[in-house]
Amino acid sequence: MGKKTLMSLNLENSFSEFCNKNKFEINKKQTEILNSLEKFIFPRNKLLNFFSKKEDLSCFYLYGNVGVGKTMIANFVYEQINIKKTKFHFNEFMINFHDFRHKKKNDNSVSKFVKNLKQKSDFVYLDEFQVTNIVDAMILGKLFENIFLNNVKILITTNTKLVDLYKDGLQREQFLPFISLIEKKSVQKELFLEDDYRTQHHDNNQRIFYPLNEKTLFKINQKFRILTKNLKKEEKLISTKGRVFKINNFYGSLARFNFKELCEQNLGAEDYLNISQICEHIFIEEVPVFNEYNSNQQSRFITLIDILYEKKISLTLSMETDLSRIGTSKKNSEIFKRTTSRVYEMTTSKNS
Repeated sequence: MGKKTLMSLNLENSFSEFCNKNKFEINKKQTEILNSLEKFIFPRNKLLNFFSKKEDLSCFYLYGNVGVGKTMIANFVYEQINIKKTKFHFNEFMINFHDFRHKKKNDNSVSKFVKNLKQKSDFVYLDEFQVTNIVDAMILGKLFENIFLNNVKILITTNTKLVDLYKDGLQREQFLPFISLIEKKSVQKELFLEDDYRTQHHDNNQRIFYPLNEKTLFKINQKFRILTKNLKKEEKLISTKGRVFKINNFYGSLARFNFKELCEQNLGAEDYLNISQICEHIFIEEVPVFNEYNSNQQSRFITLIDILYEKKISLTLSMETDLSRIGTSKKNSEIFKRTTSRVYEMTTSKNS
């Protein structure tokens, strides 16, 4: 199934073929989103808009619960369209932006970044959009304003309703103009299904070991020995903006960590991205129950899983308890649903 130009798109038929080929259920609600997205990318009423002076919408904001197929639909459409395009995980997009600003160090860095983006892309897909820190929150309004001025169309997938972005965040009142901008420039669509497709076919050979005791340690050591047989142990140094992170247990493309190494240190998305560049399988041991007292560690764990999932890294965990009882802090309760769903998917035997 080859790529198609915008003029010849018939995504619904192609999507049906795709679902039948992969033995996916064809869901009416997903098909409706697909058709709306096709109309957004290539509006058929463009001539009517010209005479009515109606402003073209520049953003497709797709939100919904975990595991309902948002990313599947967005990826399918992205692969089908034959235009200048770029796909980013949102964390990776912001890392690129901050790196660019760090190098330029001048007041025009936002507009220059967007002009560089425009040279490569007329269409940008931002997967797993979320705003969790004040640095990103304060810059997004100006960044997206420049993106829209340069006629770049944006596709956003997220678990969060637009009005709930950066909810309870520091200085959120300064973030509200961004929400107003997206409301004005966006098609907003919710994909709502009862089921999480990622956990429906979950098997009994998952790579999650609990509780934390000698029996669990024996099992995870046994699995680790099997996977690293005949591989030499190395130390790897990961450098991120002057920070050096040492991986003590690295075998080929497999790394083994304690949860505290990854989530109790001052590490962020860029560190995790750099780790993922050299790994295909990661062991993380002693993942705790989450609550209000370790919410910062939980936030790092959420970011870590997002990046490992996006980079298709296999995962093996030892945990204090079953994933369904792992708990959460109040501030992370909604977004953590996505994390647990992804961990289920990443720890099934088919990803070994």
